[in-house]
Amino acid sequence: MSVLGLREWFETVPGGPLNYGPDGARGSQLFFYQAEEPDTYSRLQTGLHHLAFLVASRAVVREAHQWARTRDAVILDEPREFPQYGPHCFATYWLDPHGFKLEAVCHSPEES
Repeated sequence: MSVLGLREWFETVPGGPLNYGPDGARGSQLFFYQAEEPDTYSRLQTGLHHLAFLVASRAVVREAHQWARTRDAVILDEPREFPQYGPHCFATYWLDPHGFKLEAVCHSPEES
């Protein structure tokens, strides 16, 4: 998907998720997973798994977490490192009012 300015962010196993994000810039990332459940919407079905917003710093990830918390969003993961998604991956996940999974993520080390 480089023609769209996107690159694969991390390697996965065969049959694993497809993952694309901006090549060298901040912006949204796309993740596509194979269906694991039939029928009604689920992030484990074919289709939208979640929307990731690549932000400038870990401080912004923490701000997004606070923003979601003040709106009584269902918090799936508190801000923390996710090394399985690459070095310095720091993110938080929550559900929007429709049940869609959202992520704020930064791929930079902690600022000193």
